[in-house]
Amino acid sequence: MALRLFARTGHPDFLDLPWEIPLADWDHPRLEEIPAGLHRHVVRFVRHDHRLYVLKELPRRYAEREYRFLNYLKEEDVPTVTAVGVVTDRRDADGEELEAVIITRHLSYSLPYRLLFSRRSDPELIETMLDALADLLVRIHLVGFMWGDCSLSNTLFRRDARHLAAYLIDTETGELHPSLTRGQRLYDLELAVERTAGELLDLEAQGLVPEGLDPADFGMDLEQRYHDLWGALTEVERFSTSERHRIGDRLSRVNNLGYDVGEVELVKVDGDEMELTLHVVEPARFKRMLKDRTGLDAEERQARFLLEDIESYGRWLECIGDGVSSQRLPRRWYQDSYLVVLERVPDELWGRRDGPQLFAEVVDHWRWIMGERGVDMHLVEGADNYVANVLAPADDEEVVATEDAFFTESPPSDLM
Repeated sequence: MALRLFARTGHPDFLDLPWEIPLADWDHPRLEEIPAGLHRHVVRFVRHDHRLYVLKELPRRYAEREYRFLNYLKEEDVPTVTAVGVVTDRRDADGEELEAVIITRHLSYSLPYRLLFSRRSDPELIETMLDALADLLVRIHLVGFMWGDCSLSNTLFRRDARHLAAYLIDTETGELHPSLTRGQRLYDLELAVERTAGELLDLEAQGLVPEGLDPADFGMDLEQRYHDLWGALTEVERFSTSERHRIGDRLSRVNNLGYDVGEVELVKVDGDEMELTLHVVEPARFKRMLKDRTGLDAEERQARFLLEDIESYGRWLECIGDGVSSQRLPRRWYQDSYLVVLERVPDELWGRRDGPQLFAEVVDHWRWIMGERGVDMHLVEGADNYVANVLAPADDEEVVATEDAFFTESPPSDLM
């Protein structure tokens, strides 16, 4: 059997899988039969050592370019699925050539847009989805990647404190450039507007779009939010030398959006006027800060929530005369607050939320109870109440397929 398997270290070698058989015909004990709807390519799920992997069969050049793009975007801290390997040079028992397969790690606790709309559990779903999509599109454009296929179907969402985080899952039609021209960005944005509106029209026909939502307005709102965020991060700002405070104001605004600025360029132009340009804008500022201080991996808004809770916990310790240094505070919070909350969750409920999201929801729930009832309550009591009344009735989200079984869609005519 001819076979070439290129896989990243830290993952299985996958050599025990029947690569000489088309993916659609596989019958293997490690296969997970997760309903995945219709895709333009065959997709199968394989479990290995308590980890779930996604296998997608497609022409070799598309598999190799997707693997390359996903790795590049991951290195640039763009939210994407993790590319694990590519299998090429496959042939069946008769020597006939088979398509290549790209292997990615399943994105735990990720939710497809159709499932989010079908549950309608979040009254601010549209707002959070629009913000997440606009942020994702801006982030890939900042690193010179033109998606070419931006849509809700090619995006997965994860809970991010009170918001959502969007992950890119399909890059086979993308293009990588040193930087994107304005025309390339706007063309990519135009495609996103058209396709997201079209997808919502399909949902509207199934009765899944909330009353009052116009699919066309969704696309136009996405466009506006993209322009607002892109401008906040990249626009050249002009001001007089007497307005030096605007430099700090601009940096603070960008930091609050979750981005770090590597360089600030100031150019004196007419008279006493200056032009301010920001360079090397790096996303995931709060994620990096939380990782440095606690070792926890979290989404951006989760990280910001947890960092604020650490500061709040530090102020409380000072009030009761038990203050600690800023260096020791994160460890004290982790042991006395974070772990204490997570330990209240029974093992059988851990598929509902990941750790940072669970902690953020518990704290929100605890504060809401105290505000509603006007009584003091220990955080542990709030955690128990959350587990019983919110988490226990919730659905499992650790492993959710890219489409629910009751949704079907016709594969696009291209790249079939």
